[in-house]
Amino acid sequence: MPRGRATPEDFLELLERGRRGRLKLYLGYAAGVGKTYRMLEEAHALRARGVDAVAAYVETHGRAETAALLAGLEQVPRRRVEYRGVAVEELDLDAVLARAPAIALVDEIPHTNAPGSRHRKRYQDVEALLAAGVHVIGAMNVQHLDSLNDLIERVTGVRVRETVPDAFLELADQVVNLDLAVEDLLDRLKGGKIYAPEKVAWAVEHFFKDANLATLRELALREVAESLERTAKAAAPEARASRLAVGRLMVCLSSHPPRGAALLRRASRMAGRLATDWFAVYVETPHEAADRIDAESQRHLLDNLERARELGAEVVRLKGRDPAATLLDFARSHRVSDVMVGRSRQTWWRRALGRAVPQRLVDEAADLDVHIVALDVEEERP
Repeated sequence: MPRGRATPEDFLELLERGRRGRLKLYLGYAAGVGKTYRMLEEAHALRARGVDAVAAYVETHGRAETAALLAGLEQVPRRRVEYRGVAVEELDLDAVLARAPAIALVDEIPHTNAPGSRHRKRYQDVEALLAAGVHVIGAMNVQHLDSLNDLIERVTGVRVRETVPDAFLELADQVVNLDLAVEDLLDRLKGGKIYAPEKVAWAVEHFFKDANLATLRELALREVAESLERTAKAAAPEARASRLAVGRLMVCLSSHPPRGAALLRRASRMAGRLATDWFAVYVETPHEAADRIDAESQRHLLDNLERARELGAEVVRLKGRDPAATLLDFARSHRVSDVMVGRSRQTWWRRALGRAVPQRLVDEAADLDVHIVALDVEEERP
């Protein structure tokens, strides 16, 4: 059953606050829990109240009940794109902006757009709609949250390729969990209500295992609980003062961290739980100057800095001969209380001499909490 504030009346109250569009997300733990169906039901309820709600992009996945609900709504024509000899349909952002509805329904938010689109990811299309004052009701599954990527792979054995930064979830004014007992979901799957009959056996054998679904369900419930807690804190009069009083988190990046993405995801989760801002800081030493650093390290560094921005960090690039000292100077001048760094890959004798950056941070940062993160190599396979 749905958890959180789910009624159309609740969402209508939000529409009156401010000129920026408001975002409501239906969050599930697997395909078939009813996200799209409930989103369409809400759209019909809103239209019955005279609200201009349209389907900007809704995917029925061939489900007859969902298709019947979609048929009764205005649909903004999709944009057709030729990609590798195949015609694909994408959300037409320009068409939705030109139509300028009060509310747009957007499904499959983690989707990666075809090359040539204005934005690389569909969640960025949603952000553009919100910036233009269009309210959005959207749907996605919890396993697509970027910070959960490593955990999902360890638990399910499946690497989720299309992800959404946690900062996007934090934009949502309402997050509603579409909860369904694992047994009921499996009954729907075996009854052909989620996938075509020929795909059911493969789904049960791979992703739709009892243990996988139970873990994903728990994660979805936890995300919604944390979202409600963030909303309650933000609404409190003392919220701003409390946020200023909380120290910030700083994650330390090197030029070619083999597990940089996993480290950033861990930092994003921690910042969310602390309800604080966070920095991703890289110190450029003289031997890593732009004209001396090798191309591969430069590429990895830029990729990780961009990933940090997508996860909601403030990216900072510093220059200094002594990385540890430079990092500590920055931390103390920017109200950082927690420092996160990956375990050193330097030789044992350099660590024994205290020259490894993580060890120096531990030794010299008595006034800070230093978190040394052990990350398995397997967590970030290409």
